[in-house]
Amino acid sequence: MERIFWEAVEENPIIAAVKNMEDLEKCCSLSDIHVVFILFGDICSIADIVQKVKEAGKIAMIHVDLIGGLSTREIAVEFLKNNTEADGIITTKPALVRKARELSMYTVLRYFLLDFIEVLPGAMPKVIHRLCAEIKVPVIAGGLITDKESVMGALTAGATAVSSTNHKVWNL
Repeated sequence: MERIFWEAVEENPIIAAVKNMEDLEKCCSLSDIHVVFILFGDICSIADIVQKVKEAGKIAMIHVDLIGGLSTREIAVEFLKNNTEADGIITTKPALVRKARELSMYTVLRYFLLDFIEVLPGAMPKVIHRLCAEIKVPVIAGGLITDKESVMGALTAGATAVSSTNHKVWNL
């Protein structure tokens, strides 16, 4: 049975953000990681990358802006939906989020609010606390999350989850 994004984040608020195949292999071997932010790949490799994440039983979120060979137009989201098993996308482009939502994909819009907001850098507890007090959308803290102290600082400040490329953080 496939996990629902929100339930997966509640179960473990640490999201593995992967930038290469080594990161991908590492996070797929960790049973406690449930959500993977895919920050690399190209039009030729993205389906295989997503397949590895799905075979590991994890939710695959593609940062569409970082995938080589894809345009910044809505057709890129349709391509990902039709040619990969991706559960959702991350982007800075509201039009791509709208298209992904039409296609029933999970969405994370960096900087603007929809399903989630990702705050970068995430090692700013005072800013996260203030933001969480003002908005009614779950916050993911990303960037500069390097140890248990920064994870706990972000979560204590009100973040729902943290995303990190740091392997040590994935094992907390």
